Amino acid sequence: MPNNPLLSCVNRRILSLVYTLLLAITSLSQTLLANELIPLRGCRLIPTKWADGDSFLVVSPDRGEFTLRLYGADCIEWHVTDASDERRLRAQRRYFGISKAGADARASINLAKSYGESADKETKTALAKPFTVYTSFADARGDSRHKRIYGFIVTGDGEDLASRLISKGLARAFGVYRRTWDGRTHREYQEHLKDLEIIAIKKNAGVWKSTDWNALPQERRAQREEERQVQLAIDGKAPLDGVKLNPNTAARDDLMRLPGIGEELANRIITARPYKTPQDLLKVSGIGPTTLKKIQPHIKLP
Repeated sequence: MPNNPLLSCVNRRILSLVYTLLLAITSLSQTLLANELIPLRGCRLIPTKWADGDSFLVVSPDRGEFTLRLYGADCIEWHVTDASDERRLRAQRRYFGISKAGADARASINLAKSYGESADKETKTALAKPFTVYTSFADARGDSRHKRIYGFIVTGDGEDLASRLISKGLARAFGVYRRTWDGRTHREYQEHLKDLEIIAIKKNAGVWKSTDWNALPQERRAQREEERQVQLAIDGKAPLDGVKLNPNTAARDDLMRLPGIGEELANRIITARPYKTPQDLLKVSGIGPTTLKKIQPHIKLP
């Protein structure tokens, strides 16, 4: 059969369309796989000196050892080894309104650390029996000494560990949220934990029984002002020394090195993953065109 130029052109267009469709399907499959929660059953807690209530070493029968960081719950630091830990502890003391508790700053710090230790003990009690971890192996680094991944934990008694810690007033509803193992959206899960926090406040549970309610608004305002001043100090600079971050994979503490990005905004960036273009970051609440312009020179997407 003689060559038909028109037919050849049509065939090439069809092949091009098929190739484009296959690329789109592959990309979608990779995104879904990256966001899929994998259940790791029969996990056990490995006691360590550095663990706290929301971050600890776990061993899975199938995956071996790894450090897990809970979604949605933030326990008070009680192992303070550097300036980053100290800043985080100060922010937590202000959140709970206990910065002025006791005779001086040392007394307040010691009180806060005691609640951090209580959270650690509560987690050890909750995880005394084998439990299930649900994770997509998203990087939750935040401490250069320990590689961490985000995850949910359902205890051997069927209880969500983050919910348990917040209900007992031993953690704040704060951090990274995502769709849960039981199908709730990240927003639904976030609101659920916030509701549990309100109940804990009403009961004066855990840290909340030490809260100075008259001083709380001032303490939280001081924290917001400190975060604002920190960002003013680093805006316009290259805090990453020329290294560009991938917002789909970067850890929270690395994202916080970007101009205009504090802890809460870094958590929102992680929650809203994935991104295909830098402009997709505009869907994150708190990131507008001005902030995007500041951070765009320091980020990259494949």
